[in-house]
Amino acid sequence: MVDAADAVADAGAEAYPRIVAALIRVTGDWTLAEDCAQEALASALQRWPRDGVPGNPGGWLMTAARNRAVDVLRRAAVERRRLRDLALLTDPEPPTGTEGDVVDDRLRLVFTCCHPALALEARVALTLRTVAGVPTADIARAFLVSESTMTRRITRAKTRIATAGIPYRVPTGPALVERLPGVLAVLYLLFTRGYDADGEPAFADEAIRLARLLDRLMPDQPEVAGLLALFLFQNSRRAARRDAEGDLLTLDEQDRSRWDHAAIVEGLAALDRAGPGPYALQARIAAAHATAPTAADTDWAAIADCYDELARIRPTPVIRLNRAVAHGYAHGPAAGLALVAEARAGGALDGYPPALAAEAELTARHGDPVRAAALFRAAANLVGSDPERRALLRRAGELDR
Repeated sequence: MVDAADAVADAGAEAYPRIVAALIRVTGDWTLAEDCAQEALASALQRWPRDGVPGNPGGWLMTAARNRAVDVLRRAAVERRRLRDLALLTDPEPPTGTEGDVVDDRLRLVFTCCHPALALEARVALTLRTVAGVPTADIARAFLVSESTMTRRITRAKTRIATAGIPYRVPTGPALVERLPGVLAVLYLLFTRGYDADGEPAFADEAIRLARLLDRLMPDQPEVAGLLALFLFQNSRRAARRDAEGDLLTLDEQDRSRWDHAAIVEGLAALDRAGPGPYALQARIAAAHATAPTAADTDWAAIADCYDELARIRPTPVIRLNRAVAHGYAHGPAAGLALVAEARAGGALDGYPPALAAEAELTARHGDPVRAAALFRAAANLVGSDPERRALLRRAGELDR
């Protein structure tokens, strides 16, 4: 029974977003799609422990959800065309080998969720919930609101899509360019959720898959190529980010032979087509790390230059903090600490663990290990991730010796 429950969880994580997207495409009813997908999972939890796990778990879930939707729509006397289209739905895997695989159901769904008629936060939340299947409670925590508040926001967004008649398709022409920034922002947040220390790697994989599709759909959009390159460079290090005990390793501690060099090559090809936008600048920073044979060979001066331009375009406190770190490595810890103080002025980074950790590292390099260790411990007390906490405390312990 435990194995069957695990199989339901694994199949649901992979198939649920595809099923929801496919049912929305056919029925146009978000609530119906989500309800039927949930009922398919509930049915699997009941039947698989008794009957055994099917050979194609995702296909089984799609069939169960489709049949449930057929029953609901039949009772509601919905037109025969929708019933016929539903009957054709089988495995949730996307088609391959044809031009049609560029515009799959989830990509249509992303553009629908990112329609400018919706507020930006609603676009992000709706996409995370519907496309990636992120639990509402997790989305609420990311937005620092209660779960009930986030539930209402998502419900209002769905209602807005229905009442405004927002079409379920990828736009063309000027509308495609207009909608692109919102889609890129959603994919960026989706990737970040998967790449974070306690993130779900499947989310990062999904963001990369959708970024590849978007890049094929819009090969002349340089920021799409920049975003894809950024994802590939960052994700190339995933297998080397932890030691045998599961603790996080810094870039200079990682075994670079374990990096995904095929992903780095793909990222460099995408970066060649990228422009001067913010995602492309972040990709160039990531490329400087990804292509350095050793940590000592990292071109920190080039990274600092990229952060100077990025801070000019997007002068957020976090970008200014990262710029300070880059300058600290390129031009000395004193220069970095001065820029950290500027970034923290006004209190925007108060209580932000990476700000304390960055100041700690630069302070250690500046020759004050006692204060640096105290800052690392202060950062450890604020993080919510056990691996991050252990890494910060380990660094503090190294300075105590």
